[in-house]
Amino acid sequence: MTDIFADVEPMVFKSRINVPYAWWTGETAGAFLASLRDEKKIMGRRCLKCNKTYVPPRKVCPVCFEDCMEWVEVSPEGCLESFTIVRRQLASLSRKVPVVLGLVRLDGADTSVLHYVEAPDHHNIKIGMRLKAKFCEERKGTIHDIACFVPA
Repeated sequence: MTDIFADVEPMVFKSRINVPYAWWTGETAGAFLASLRDEKKIMGRRCLKCNKTYVPPRKVCPVCFEDCMEWVEVSPEGCLESFTIVRRQLASLSRKVPVVLGLVRLDGADTSVLHYVEAPDHHNIKIGMRLKAKFCEERKGTIHDIACFVPA
């Protein structure tokens, strides 16, 4: 009996994997982060063929594979699509637990942003509630220039 896997290279897993996200390269990332930092604007890119707008911006549309060429400003308000409440302290979280992490679909965008959601009582947070971005006073040019999303 022949071993059909005899000439297959063994898979080696490294602790760090670099995944090339099309939207997170060069000019696209730079313009997106600069607008957050300098102007408190959330910019997306729109595909001219299928008219979808992506935030964070993508260079290539994953629907029709055309270049997303047009920059558009997206509203800092939107709806909560889903959320999870993190109750354990994780090294990567800079906030006290429980922390609400939510997927927010911004008005005018076809994708969602994962970010912190803050409300006076996290028990009142529900899917579909209106949220708006609250920006940090001290901005650094990262996605975390949005401090959190709060009820609109």
